[in-house]
Amino acid sequence: MASFIFLLLFCLSLIAQFSPYQTAASGAIDPTKGFLSLPLNQSNFVIQKPYDIPVDQRYKFSEGVHKLWVYSNDKPHSPDSQTKPRTEIRIHGYDYSTGVWQFEGYGYVPYGTSGVCIMQVFGLGPDKGAPTVMLKVYNGSLSFYRNQAQLVPYIYDRWFRLNVIHDVDASKVQVFIDGVLKYDKPTSVAGVSQYYFKCGVYAQEDDSDYMESRWKDIKILKK
Repeated sequence: MASFIFLLLFCLSLIAQFSPYQTAASGAIDPTKGFLSLPLNQSNFVIQKPYDIPVDQRYKFSEGVHKLWVYSNDKPHSPDSQTKPRTEIRIHGYDYSTGVWQFEGYGYVPYGTSGVCIMQVFGLGPDKGAPTVMLKVYNGSLSFYRNQAQLVPYIYDRWFRLNVIHDVDASKVQVFIDGVLKYDKPTSVAGVSQYYFKCGVYAQEDDSDYMESRWKDIKILKK
């Protein structure tokens, strides 16, 4: 009986260790504490994809998981765009200009996906310039932009919890991975009148032929 109990406890510890929802790692907290989770449904997820092909050839939603993929030789998201190809979820209905806002989602990047942005805080306005946040993957490393700050040295083939907090009035951004603060700095984007969140795959410099990310349990929260 004792050996059975020991085996049961051992199995439970393994499940907790590899669970994507585990937040008991050293230094981990719950970044959503004190925030209000806003209602979301499929209509809030606007898919931006290569303009010349149907959505279902670059996006799939099944069993709660959003799967998005793109090829380096795909078209941009509109005929008049000069940007690189993308398949992204643009969060619709929660554009913001003031306050403290948060994106939460569990992400997964398969091995081989590289030279790609998987999450953005984008801005609308005549002088919007670069996005406030671009989280990029290069050869398995997740970073803020490409060279500003490495967040995780190897992110491939596992679910990770991503929390991005944008305090507009304080011009500050925080990024948490699995509940651990990885980035905490002022923003450098000026002249933006509205912001919104995006996630998926958006090809960058030195992009791989095929790029993919998966997302589940996406939330938008605010204070």
